Amino acid sequence: MISKKVLIFLCLLAATVACQPPNTAEKLGYPADTKLLIIHADDLGVAHSQNAASIEAFEKSGISSASIMVPCPWFPEIARYGREHPDKDLGLHLTLTAEWENYKWDGVSMPSQIPSLIGADGFFYPTSEEVAQKAKPEEVEKEIRAQVQMAINAGLKPSHLDSHMGSLFQTPDLFKIYQKVGKEFGIPVMIPAGLLEAAPPLFEAIDEVFVPVNRLYMMGEGVAADQWGSTYTGWMKELQPGLNVLLVHLAYDDDEMQAVTVNHPDFGAAWRQRDLNYVLSDEFKEVLKSEGIQPVTWRQIQEITFNQK
Repeated sequence: MISKKVLIFLCLLAATVACQPPNTAEKLGYPADTKLLIIHADDLGVAHSQNAASIEAFEKSGISSASIMVPCPWFPEIARYGREHPDKDLGLHLTLTAEWENYKWDGVSMPSQIPSLIGADGFFYPTSEEVAQKAKPEEVEKEIRAQVQMAINAGLKPSHLDSHMGSLFQTPDLFKIYQKVGKEFGIPVMIPAGLLEAAPPLFEAIDEVFVPVNRLYMMGEGVAADQWGSTYTGWMKELQPGLNVLLVHLAYDDDEMQAVTVNHPDFGAAWRQRDLNYVLSDEFKEVLKSEGIQPVTWRQIQEITFNQK
């Protein structure tokens, strides 16, 4: 027979569980313990090779999301695709750096409006560390606002914002600007909570309106080509319930991409071809199914964050 004290405890426990607000999965209409995964491709707009590979991945359901670098030369091509395919989940990869050796860009703002973001060569700095050291926050805000507005003017409806090379995660001031702009435009910002826990000033500054990503997976340096698939599949087998992001970089290993990424094997042409091969593989489809992983989009997150339908 259950004692009176135990009965009271169980009633209080049930009431506590019942009063808990729904988590992200429940808000999206899935069971609370669902393993949600945004399969996301970065760097669209840099080159035709990246646009074409990412479009192929969209059309073959290899990815559920992607983000565009507005200042880059091939932005018009991917903007047209976005206009013609409004069902595709396209966000903006806010860009403050130009990392390639012979392939550069600056901002969409006039250089005279953002001088602290422009190096001596007339382009963005190659590293996010230089952005943190030299860029004035007010000029960063001006430029990322201009990038969002340019995308909207091109007929896009950005599903989310994220940060190329993590430039906007470098300082608390830049991180606040990132969130401020997203909130004002009604666009979710990608916040990798697991990464930011190592930087308490950033982690503590997360605006409660946004849904942080529980865990982000991205291929790092030093993985052998023949271990590519097993590395990704291993990550999928360890995926936990919550909102997760698999971040890939897609392109064809062709002459264009080899020229863009010359002397840069990490995230280079062959790297991006391997990522494309994996997201289109039967191995990837099978592990998603066997592990009960539910692909989702940033558009869905936008709808529950800002009550948009």
